[in-house]
Amino acid sequence: MSGKKCLRGALVALSMLSAGGACAAPLKLIGFGDMSCRAWIASKDDAEQRGQYVAWVRGVLTGHNYANQSRQVSDISSSTVDNYVTRYCVQNPQGSFSDAALRMSDQFSGRNAAITK
Repeated sequence: MSGKKCLRGALVALSMLSAGGACAAPLKLIGFGDMSCRAWIASKDDAEQRGQYVAWVRGVLTGHNYANQSRQVSDISSSTVDNYVTRYCVQNPQGSFSDAALRMSDQFSGRNAAITK
């Protein structure tokens, strides 16, 4: 999946997330075939794959900024994204790195509220 497609998919996913409301459809993430923390950890020695994953997370953060302009995530380096998601995945090995991206957007935007699906 190309970086542009990942970014576009992340923007769509975040736009849907921000729509919220009682009648909102379930969140459908557009990403990779395997979004597990296991896949994230396994990509450690594959710079190309890890780069795509990091670009996807950065796209989610950009989508968050687009959808929540009053609660922007500040400029975050790729290494900060990598470290945050790696730490999340080590603590939540059965989780998904998409959840780490959503938690990161929540924490770095100052929202600091639980994410609901």
